[in-house]
Amino acid sequence: MAENEAAVEEIELDDARVEAIRAAVSAGDRALVLGLVEPLHAADIADFLEQIDAGERREFLALYSGAFGGDLLSEIDETIREEVIAALPAEVVAEAVRDLDTDDVVDILEDLEAPAQGRILDALDMADRVAVEQAMAYPEGSAGRLMQREVVVAPEHWTVGEAIDFLRGAEVLPDQFYHVILVDPRMKPLGYVTLGRILSARREVALRDLVEDSFRTVEATEEEAEVAYIFNQYHLISCPVVDAGGRLVGVITIDDAMNVLDEEHEEDMLRLAGVGEEASVLDGPLATVRQRLPWLVVNLFTASISAFVISRFEATITAIVALAALMPIVASTGGIAGTQSLAVAVRALATRDLTAANARRVVLRELAAGALNGLALAVIIGLAGWAIFGDPWIGGVLAMAMVVNQIVAALGGVLVPLTLERLGLDPALASGTFVTTLTDVMGFLAFLGLATLVLI
Repeated sequence: MAENEAAVEEIELDDARVEAIRAAVSAGDRALVLGLVEPLHAADIADFLEQIDAGERREFLALYSGAFGGDLLSEIDETIREEVIAALPAEVVAEAVRDLDTDDVVDILEDLEAPAQGRILDALDMADRVAVEQAMAYPEGSAGRLMQREVVVAPEHWTVGEAIDFLRGAEVLPDQFYHVILVDPRMKPLGYVTLGRILSARREVALRDLVEDSFRTVEATEEEAEVAYIFNQYHLISCPVVDAGGRLVGVITIDDAMNVLDEEHEEDMLRLAGVGEEASVLDGPLATVRQRLPWLVVNLFTASISAFVISRFEATITAIVALAALMPIVASTGGIAGTQSLAVAVRALATRDLTAANARRVVLRELAAGALNGLALAVIIGLAGWAIFGDPWIGGVLAMAMVVNQIVAALGGVLVPLTLERLGLDPALASGTFVTTLTDVMGFLAFLGLATLVLI
């Protein structure tokens, strides 16, 4: 029996299983679909739904809807979640939603339009609906939206034995919790005790003697990015959430905090690439164009600046045609160096490793690194230019331009996001465009300017 369970747990969604499920769906064989899908984790089933087209999704859901659960609903990508909910019978949606904690319901509601939100809310029991609506009343992206309302609390004067008896006798407990939160008569949290310490202590030990040093609270209006930082910085596994009066209103667990951290990193990566913070391979062509076209237009204008700089040196390029072949080397190498520096700076700002206190030291470090990289590349490209074109002056101009642009790239990669941060803007939002423009313009200007002075 144990061996069979272990075998089931090891089954993953590979290409062969995907094709087998698709064939069973096409044949309308419900029993086979259920047999193939049943051993899979909800996350794998969600992946399968994301891999097939809309028509196949509807056919699959028609066969599978009876086994559809809340864990699967929370795993489905938000880009197709509304479509999935619309394809399911109302009673299936209702049953699936009732399986979820309030924080998972709120997470689902945030990505749905009003009609679909209404279907979800109507499926909830009155107490759960009130809790969800209260959470939705908090600002988007706040701790109040992230927290779960189901908490386990105990009076500060309780002993371990009283807490254990309470937990054993409770009719309903959260699906996932790590601490028992100690509160005063006004429901203000005073500390928390891990379940491990409760189970390992004697019954007569007071809970207040077992509280964790890591205890801290966050207000419900705190930004979720700040909450994720607190979890990561102080190695928390859960954190009580309080209202403006300091009263306990919920708790955030580590899984939700880490999801936020992952989303923040993903958004930064997408913004750096200029494709929109919610871009997905599941988006349609028009949605993809809306996300990408604005930054392509911006890049079109910034590229025009580089073209203008080049046009100022038309006579130099005409006189020495070889310069036209060498220009991209300086600009592209500078662009790569700028992107390297930029990626490190944006990440450091997000994790608060780069602050006003150490900004000067980081800038000087990038300056030194850029100069050293430039000198190393200058030796290589200078000798290569001399060998290929037989003119040491061309190699020398190329080497000097490389040093200048590497320094500009390194400084731009850190100063541009720092400036955007100081202005209250997202450092990842436009840094890539600015840094690329800077390295292109300065690369062409340095190379062609030096060539004009030295070679003409």
